[in-house]
Amino acid sequence: MDSITIDLPHPPAALKPNSRPHWRAKARATRAYRNATLATALSVSRIGSKWPSASVRIIATYRDSRRRDRDNILASLKAAFDGLADAGIVADDADFTYEPVEIRKGKDVGIRLIITRGATSAKA
Repeated sequence: MDSITIDLPHPPAALKPNSRPHWRAKARATRAYRNATLATALSVSRIGSKWPSASVRIIATYRDSRRRDRDNILASLKAAFDGLADAGIVADDADFTYEPVEIRKGKDVGIRLIITRGATSAKA
């Protein structure tokens, strides 16, 4: 298997970079989203050993056509990337290469992560 697709809900508001929640509320939200991503990744992936590197394609779907900041979407998914590393897809979330965030309008709102094995790592 060279690709894994994971569907997640949008991250909670406390994980958005421009929000200013209490540190305990943010920690709780981070832990919950990280664990949800871990459980989802384990249920769909059957990776024998950790991939040395991977590429992540992010598709964010919303009900409306409002403008959204792609950088903030990527930043709010930090806990999800940690959950993917916890699931054993890669050894460390630093081994992911992130493709530009794609934003769509549709009925099935949420985040779709498509993780592909063997992307070139940006390490020098």
